[in-house]
Amino acid sequence: MQSSPLELAQKLDEEGYLIDPVTATTLFLALALDKPCLIEGPAGVGKTQLALALARAEKRRLIRLQCYEGLDLSKALYDWNYAKQLLRLQLAKTEEWDEIKFDLFSEEFLLSRPLLEAILSSEPVLLLIDELDKSDEEFESFLLELLAERQVSIPELGTITSKTKPIVILTSNSSRDFSDALRRRCIHIYLTYPSLDREISILRAHAPELADSLVRDVCEFVAKVRKLPLQKLPSVSETIDYARALKALQQEELNYGNLLGTLSVLLKYPKDIGKLEERLKKWETESRQSKDNQ
Repeated sequence: MQSSPLELAQKLDEEGYLIDPVTATTLFLALALDKPCLIEGPAGVGKTQLALALARAEKRRLIRLQCYEGLDLSKALYDWNYAKQLLRLQLAKTEEWDEIKFDLFSEEFLLSRPLLEAILSSEPVLLLIDELDKSDEEFESFLLELLAERQVSIPELGTITSKTKPIVILTSNSSRDFSDALRRRCIHIYLTYPSLDREISILRAHAPELADSLVRDVCEFVAKVRKLPLQKLPSVSETIDYARALKALQQEELNYGNLLGTLSVLLKYPKDIGKLEERLKKWETESRQSKDNQ
């Protein structure tokens, strides 16, 4: 573990993630206090990437549970190897049931899913529970024991406590709220879209081949786009892709009149693209008038 928020920020920077001082301090405290960290914010602001970079910085194996509607314990925690159990029964036809029933529900027949894998791991790991807001409230309630005690309960085996202390990171796109019980167990980080200067720094770090003029033009353009009433605002990764797309078209600076045909790299819904195309006409006119007045 790093000795200060500044050292943590430097380690994350080495792994390609630029973190602001406030977020670095909060994340450092979550690690220092051995608390799960709940990272919330709109899609595309770098929540998952922060967890991935942290795993690399802390030199921990990443175990990821991708949440979705209907996720249950058989996919998240454990299941039984029914084929192996059936084979055991077939091989034990001459044995009494009382002699084999406990054997059938031993760890030998247990299938570990991501949560149990993190608990049983003999090496330090980082457990990423990604997009928790997509799961059901029942699954959220089940997580309380794991978040508070780093342990899980399996009816046939009892309580299993972690052999090491996994770092637990939860992410949410804020599509629904969480219970007070879950929030009490976590340290919270809320990520928003980066400021203009920070996004310029991120783009320069990830795409150093781009001209400085293009980097600034693209980041200023994306900042304007994010102020529009769109179904999905462009993410940081889409900003990077868009700048590289303009570079592929041999553009060293952004010109509103040359953007048609490129907008699907930045936006993913036809209605959003249509809104931006209409707005581009206005911005192009304003830009031309501004140059004429200079």
